Amino acid sequence: MPRFGELEAAIMRAVWASPTPVRVRDVLEALRKERDVAFTTVQTVMEILFRKDWLDRAKQGRAYVYWATASQEDYATALVEEALESAPDQAAVLSRLVERMPDDERAGLRAALDEAKNREGLT
Repeated sequence: MPRFGELEAAIMRAVWASPTPVRVRDVLEALRKERDVAFTTVQTVMEILFRKDWLDRAKQGRAYVYWATASQEDYATALVEEALESAPDQAAVLSRLVERMPDDERAGLRAALDEAKNREGLT
């Protein structure tokens, strides 16, 4: 799975951050807080993300509104899965990753693992 380019990632973060579908102009406003970018550039990259199936869209008036087809967590999970596939010892990689996590995130991971274990026991 290819990683997003810098502008693609910034656009996707803006889309993921919105609770409702966004227009190109909405994303442009969010991006302009950090960088100078042209409307047509954002529009083109959003069209590319649409063609790559990362965004979906619907016509609203004269413009399109866009929303993500997968969550930010889904994207990150796919990246981690891809990285793990290339590792000869996946358990060692995961162990190092967990060691680097802050305590509160490690506790959240522990809870998620316990929940998965409980669900597994129910099936």
